[in-house]
Amino acid sequence: MTPWQMACLDVTRRHFLQDCGYGLGRMALVGLLCGQAARASQPPAAAAGRLEPRQPHFPARAKSVIHLFMAGAPSQLELFDNKPELTRLEGQPLPPSVIGGQRYAFIRPDAAVLGPRFQFARHGESGAELSETLPHLAQVVDDLCIIRSVHTDQFNHAPAQLFFNTGFAQPGRPCLGAWVLYGLGAEAQNLPAFVVMSTGNGISGGAANWSSGFLPTVYTGVRLRNSGDPILNVSNPAGCDAAAQRDTLDLVVQLNRARLSTTGDPEIATRIAAYEMAGRLQSSAPELTDLRSETQATLEMYGCDPAKPSFARACLLARRMIERGVRFVNIYHEAWDAHSDVAGNVRSNCQQTDRASAALVRDLKQRGLLDETLVVWGGEFGRTPMVESSPALGRAKGRDHHPQAYTIWMAGGGIKPGLTYGGTDDLGFHATIDPVHIHDVQATILHLLGFDHTKLTYHHAGRDFRLTDVHGTVIRPVLA
Repeated sequence: MTPWQMACLDVTRRHFLQDCGYGLGRMALVGLLCGQAARASQPPAAAAGRLEPRQPHFPARAKSVIHLFMAGAPSQLELFDNKPELTRLEGQPLPPSVIGGQRYAFIRPDAAVLGPRFQFARHGESGAELSETLPHLAQVVDDLCIIRSVHTDQFNHAPAQLFFNTGFAQPGRPCLGAWVLYGLGAEAQNLPAFVVMSTGNGISGGAANWSSGFLPTVYTGVRLRNSGDPILNVSNPAGCDAAAQRDTLDLVVQLNRARLSTTGDPEIATRIAAYEMAGRLQSSAPELTDLRSETQATLEMYGCDPAKPSFARACLLARRMIERGVRFVNIYHEAWDAHSDVAGNVRSNCQQTDRASAALVRDLKQRGLLDETLVVWGGEFGRTPMVESSPALGRAKGRDHHPQAYTIWMAGGGIKPGLTYGGTDDLGFHATIDPVHIHDVQATILHLLGFDHTKLTYHHAGRDFRLTDVHGTVIRPVLA
C-alpha cells in the first residue's frame, strides 16, 4: 500500500466536510436552491394542474395524437416483415448463435422455425411490402411511415405496455398522453383533453397505461365506455332537474374553492375541473357519440355500425374528437396475443382493425386534419420466428413474445409518408438496420408535438423526471 493510500485511510467523511470548507449546511442549501430552480423552470399553470393551452418548446408539426395500441402484440412476421428465409427453414431450429442467451416464457430456445402464414406483396408508389391480411392499409400505404426495427426492454405484456406508454415498466409514472397535456394544455372546452377507449379483451397493464402518475390528476386519461352512457354517472338521476343540479354544482364548487384557497392542494383544483367538465359532458358526450350526422359513405368507409361497439366505431369517434379539439386519443384493441394459431389470430384481428385504421388515415387526410394529427399504430412487442406448440396447453402454430424486433407505423403530423424505415436480419430475430428503441419512439412523438424530450420535465421526489428517463433519440430520418 502506498503512503498516499495510507494517508487516505485516516480521512473520514467528517474530516472531508471540515477541510473542504463546505459542510452539510452549505450542501443542503445548494440542494434546496437547485430544487427551487428546477421547480421554477416548470410552467406554473402546468405544475398547478391547470389545462389552459400552452406553447411548446418550438413550433409543432402535430397538434394532437391518435394512438391505436394493438395490445397483445401483433405478429410482425404475418403483417409487415416478410422473411422468405423462415419458409425455407420451417421445421428446423434457429442457430444458437442467433438466439444467444434469450429465454422465453412458453417455448424452448431450440423450438422449430415457423414460416410466414400469409403472402406478401408490394403496394403504392413507395413499394411498401404488406401482408395479404391488410388490403385496406395497402390502399393508403403511401401515407404511412413503417418502422420495422423497433425493440423494447420488456417481454411480458403488462410491463411492456407500461413501458411503451409511460417509459417505465412499473405503475406510477405519467403516461404519454398525460405528458402531452402537461406540456400543451387543452383546447377542447366541452370534452376531456385526453380520452381512452378500448375494444377486445382486458388490458394487461390496466389503467396505469393512461394514468397521470405523479403529475396532477387532471392530466389522467378519461375512459369512454363502448355502450350506454359514454361516461358513468353523467346522466341525471330520476327526479333531479337541471335547476336542482345547477344549484348543487354551484354549492360544491363554492365549497371546493374555499378549501383550495386554504390549502392550495392541486387535487382540489382537479376536483373542481372534474365537476365542471362533468356538467359540460352531459350535453357534449351524447352529441359526440351520436353518429347519425355521419354520411352513409363515411360509415361504410370505416365499416362502422353505429349501434354496435367496435374498433371501427372507436376510430370514427376518434376523428370526431380531434375535430372537437381533443388533444390525445388512445384506442386499445386487446386481442393480438397469438400463442396458438397465429394465422387465425392475425386474420381475425385484421378483419376488425384493417379497414378502420386505413379509413381513419384517409378520413383525416380528406378533411385536412392529417397534417396536424399524428396517428401511431403498434403493440408492446413482436412475436418469435419460432413456433409455439404445447399439447398440454392446447397450443399449436403460435408465436411467443419477442422484444428484440417488431414493427409499428405512423402517419401524419410531420411524419415522412411512403417510407419504410429500419429492418431486421433474414430470420426476423434482431433489429439490424437502424434499430429504434421505445424511448426513441417516445422522443420522436414529443418532438413532433414541439417538445425537446430532455426538457419536458416534472420535479418529483427530489429530482426531475421525464417520459424518456435518461434515454431516447429523435428518429430524424422519419420526419417530413
